[in-house]
Amino acid sequence: MPTATFLSTLHADGPYASLADKLNLYGRFVGDWTMRAILFPGPGKKLEAEGEIHFGWILEGRAVQDVWILPGFFHGTTLRVYDPAIDAWHILWTEPFKQYYPSMIGRAEGADIVQEGKDMGGREIRWCFREITAGSFRWTGEKRCRDGNWFMDSDIAVSRR
Repeated sequence: MPTATFLSTLHADGPYASLADKLNLYGRFVGDWTMRAILFPGPGKKLEAEGEIHFGWILEGRAVQDVWILPGFFHGTTLRVYDPAIDAWHILWTEPFKQYYPSMIGRAEGADIVQEGKDMGGREIRWCFREITAGSFRWTGEKRCRDGNWFMDSDIAVSRR
């Protein structure tokens, strides 16, 4: 009897068959990507960097996991799990260097994917996939300001490798 390994039991070749339509909201991103990021760490501040993103099926195809690498800024992973009871996704971001672990709920809004939740300080956050095609998407990260408006802190152009 062959011995399974951690990676062989985590990885899946595709979506769980009975949920494939719902799982492809994020499943369409499975593969390798490059990113050009513009970060706005504060008013009047702008930083630019290039990195990579890798998406894959995991847990018998019932979830999608990704790894985002932007050298000098972050190296983290997202676990995205579809929940049929709420027809939405539980989104858990883990970034150990900055010790940042927000959770969100993600769902389709028209042609976009919108993830909403709170950061560790209780501030509302919104992370969106926009302008989605087979070979690219735009990812934006926003925080709610005290005045009720949204402040964009990340604008990332992503292209399939």
